[in-house]
Amino acid sequence: MDIHLSPISPDDRDAVVDLFNHYVADGFAAFPEDPLPPVIFDKLLEATAGRPTVTAKDSEGKLLAFGLLRPHGAFPTAAHVAEITYFVAPEHTGQGIGAQLLADLEARGKEQGVRTILAPISSLNEGSLAFHAKHGFVEAGRFRDACIKNGTSFDVVWMQKML
Repeated sequence: MDIHLSPISPDDRDAVVDLFNHYVADGFAAFPEDPLPPVIFDKLLEATAGRPTVTAKDSEGKLLAFGLLRPHGAFPTAAHVAEITYFVAPEHTGQGIGAQLLADLEARGKEQGVRTILAPISSLNEGSLAFHAKHGFVEAGRFRDACIKNGTSFDVVWMQKML
């Protein structure tokens, strides 16, 4: 499959929100219990504060995945640390798209001085935990029973990768 990577643009609003909301409704990859409104897209882009964003699209322009880095903290002392978020359409997982997004975000983050990437992951999202471990992340901390989604309690596992 021919995959094109490009920064997230305003035209991606509906597709990005729909993909995120798929994971809200199905499983524990996204933490909210209820679908988020389209306005969340603007807040998401604001939260990146100039950090890299990326979409993966097929040759027809269909969104397959999106990802972004956002600052970890508000203080300049943490300017070299970024949190990562990405979601791959379920029918396209296991095809290397997540690895392409990660490589793109790492390279462009590094150009901006990012030296550490943090990933907050649900302890019930075994696929994401395995993906991150495979790509050089290590567990750096765990908040026990930090979230309850649809009556199910889970830990938030913080994974870290030094660039």
